[in-house]
Amino acid sequence: MDIVVVGTGYVGLSNAVLLAQHNRVTAVDIDAQKVAQINQQQSPIKDPDIEHFLANETLSLTATTDATSAYAQAQWVLIATPTDYDPETNYFNTQSVDAVLQQVLAANPSCHIVIRSTIPVGYVAKKRAELGTERVMFAPEFLREGKALHDNLYPSRIIVGECSERAEQFAQLLQQGARKTDVPVQYTEPTEAEAIKLFANTYLAMRVAFFNELDTYAAHHDLDTRQIIDGVCLDPRIGNHYNNPSFGYGGYCLPKDTRQLLANYDNVPQVMIGAIVDANRTRKDFIAEAIAAKQPQVVGVYRLVMKAGSDNFRSSAIQGIMRRLQTRGIEVIVYEPSVTESRFANCAVEKELQDFKKKSDIIISNRMAEELADVADKVYTRDIYNND
Repeated sequence: MDIVVVGTGYVGLSNAVLLAQHNRVTAVDIDAQKVAQINQQQSPIKDPDIEHFLANETLSLTATTDATSAYAQAQWVLIATPTDYDPETNYFNTQSVDAVLQQVLAANPSCHIVIRSTIPVGYVAKKRAELGTERVMFAPEFLREGKALHDNLYPSRIIVGECSERAEQFAQLLQQGARKTDVPVQYTEPTEAEAIKLFANTYLAMRVAFFNELDTYAAHHDLDTRQIIDGVCLDPRIGNHYNNPSFGYGGYCLPKDTRQLLANYDNVPQVMIGAIVDANRTRKDFIAEAIAAKQPQVVGVYRLVMKAGSDNFRSSAIQGIMRRLQTRGIEVIVYEPSVTESRFANCAVEKELQDFKKKSDIIISNRMAEELADVADKVYTRDIYNND
């Protein structure tokens, strides 16, 4: 098959690599530097499996900024451009997806278009009516940052938002590249698939919020959080996973998807969905108050990234803590090797780890790290299990 993947972030590039094992794949991006890196078999994002596959595996994968030419030759176009929650409109900003849909249909109206970007509930039905075509469908992805290709190679499930022969063909393309066999496949209507994505991520956010509030309770009453969590999670219905306290949920997906789902509840009775969003805000308030109570002059922020193995710090929870400390007049400095500028969010960026350690009265770290072991007495973290 001739396949075009639009967007080379975690979703797009992991899909491109997966499919390029058995198909001719063209990755399209507006960033010429990313395109050049991919064509040099280098990954522009941090993902060990993507890095390995680009450098060592046999792939039929090229990248280009010439979208129109790529679309003209494609049998399938996968859209993986970013969408984000827009608080002004109370909906995802889908402008990038909108633009690609128009460009693809203008260049090649007979190709199959699969949206892999996260979109509002009802988006596909709306665009099909607007564009006068049934060739657009949605297939949600369930990938972790830093392990995106791994989760494509060993998927927990495949969901395609259409009940048709071509939906089966697309599922077969994903199965063809996977290393895992017997992957559960579900075919649904488009709007149900959109809802599945948002509800799945909101459930994960709820779980994060639950164990964070458990930790808040334990800290308030001077109890051992680990003993409580270990005991609670012995119940097999709850399970020993996704239970490590943190500064709050963050990253690409959970913050925007929970707010988007809440927006979709307009005129629908609900309590829990709004409470999940509120709980994440309350957790950051609690963390900031606990740090401020120690009366530090300078708080050092160790790493902005959302989690280990990721180079993304967009919407990381620790940034919410930083803002709250700054409003209290506390000086905040940052150690983040991936930031090249001298300042980030009105905070000085320290380039040398040892200088950072010396200048910080307290070091806050969402997850404990070995290189902080020598200043462990300065570190404030809620991490228990040293995992994400």
